[in-house]
Amino acid sequence: MKISLKNLSARHATARRGSRDALAGLTLDIAAGEQLAVIGPSGAGKTTLLEVLACARPPSAGELQLDDTAPWQLPRRLLQSLRGRLILVPQVPPLPPRQRVVTAVLAGRLPSWSLWTALRSLFYPVDIPAADAALEVFDLGDKLFERVDRLSGGERQRVGLARALVSPARLWLVDEPLSALDPARAQQAVSALVREAGQRGVSLVATLHQVDAALANFPRILGLREGRLMFDLPAGQVTPERLAQLYASHEHELRGAPPADDPPMPAPPVVMQCR
Repeated sequence: MKISLKNLSARHATARRGSRDALAGLTLDIAAGEQLAVIGPSGAGKTTLLEVLACARPPSAGELQLDDTAPWQLPRRLLQSLRGRLILVPQVPPLPPRQRVVTAVLAGRLPSWSLWTALRSLFYPVDIPAADAALEVFDLGDKLFERVDRLSGGERQRVGLARALVSPARLWLVDEPLSALDPARAQQAVSALVREAGQRGVSLVATLHQVDAALANFPRILGLREGRLMFDLPAGQVTPERLAQLYASHEHELRGAPPADDPPMPAPPVVMQCR
């Protein structure tokens, strides 16, 4: 899916009147099938950018186009259809605790299913092999029939990534997918995610606090700070000097981890997988 932003601004969901925009004057183009990482300190606007791209939050100014279509000018039915061509994977996936993993993964298919198929799959999963294959990509094949509430936080994050793999989406928007993973699992997950997106020709935009993982796995890096684009460069051109400027006064994040008093934000109350 091709993406175009022109002088786009957007406000955070909890922003008070008179506060600054979470995104301010953002202009960029993302080609169909491109994979890129968005880095920057907390409060830079990374999650808001994903919500705007997911058509979960309208811009307060400027233009957004997905495949040369302005989403917020579409009738509601067509907007819902467009949303079915993308998937937003939040940092904390909204997985029902008593649901089986196979059912949680196959929820990624909801945009392409009829209501009857969706209801039937709650009791008799309709494509178990697809869910199993997606879980195997993230070393979770043995969790296929586990209940979600028996998974660790890192396993739940990887279930969210597996959901993207079974979805019909042509745009994957992934928010901080490594925050609950140890370094080895994080590297395996991010490399698998980028590889799968490339093999499928899917556009991938991922926000990351792990700067080293972003530079090692993504060909293109966006640096955001206070809602503004600081740089848009190939990974090889992101120098230590640029990173130091991006993370000035946020040295703890430059080392690869969010501050201890900055817990994961809950997933936005937006249904992205329903018709």
